[in-house]
Amino acid sequence: MPEDLEKFNTAMTTWQEWQDAPWGRLRYSIAEANLLRHLGDVDGESLRILDLAGGDGGDAIRLAARGHHVTIVDYAPAMLAAATERAVAGGVTELINCIEANATDLPRDVANGEFDVVLCHNLLQYMDDIPGTLASALSPLKVGGLISVMAINRHSAPLNIAVREMDPAAALDTDQARTQMFNSALTLHTAEEIIHTLREVGCRDIAHYGIRSFCDYITDDARKHEPDFYAALERLELATTARPPYMHTARLFQLTAWKLS
Repeated sequence: MPEDLEKFNTAMTTWQEWQDAPWGRLRYSIAEANLLRHLGDVDGESLRILDLAGGDGGDAIRLAARGHHVTIVDYAPAMLAAATERAVAGGVTELINCIEANATDLPRDVANGEFDVVLCHNLLQYMDDIPGTLASALSPLKVGGLISVMAINRHSAPLNIAVREMDPAAALDTDQARTQMFNSALTLHTAEEIIHTLREVGCRDIAHYGIRSFCDYITDDARKHEPDFYAALERLELATTARPPYMHTARLFQLTAWKLS
């Protein structure tokens, strides 16, 4: 995990601005759409969802608005305070529970919570022990429950550097990265690696999606703020999220899987 908690507390304004930008909105809308592919059979049932390292509730508030009970676990107090504010603004305070804790060291009542869904979004790139992290994420999930894992796609890094930064030489070394927003080192993974690990820790029926398959390679960021262009881009992203080869070079990968035992 990042060494300094204050990195997250002091980066709140920048983070919230990122979420409101077109690329941030796409990240959340596409992830939600992919989840709904698998949650569409619950017939209006209110699910118990655990959002690990859920930050200020970007995923959680959307799911609560659909009537699901969401527990957000994060170790940054400023993030959880912002999540509470968003829950109040969205009128879903009764459906959101915030817990200050490390995502891999959960309180006993959470770890044994028998959740229907666990979100593990944008956590893996900060972790050294990927099998252990995924095993910890699965422990609160009931048998037959759904896990959603999201991380930065290592396959996208050379494209992103070469296209946006015009630096072909730097594109050759892309196992590691750094986030300027949180000033933290990141380890990049591929969907194929994480699929293998999910199988090893007891998951089945793994689905692979790409998030922002086109957005990050369009260099004219100003156009993305135009409503018509954004709407067309979102339609394109949604149409190709599960279509090869696009999900293999998308900026982020999202994997959904069911817990076997």
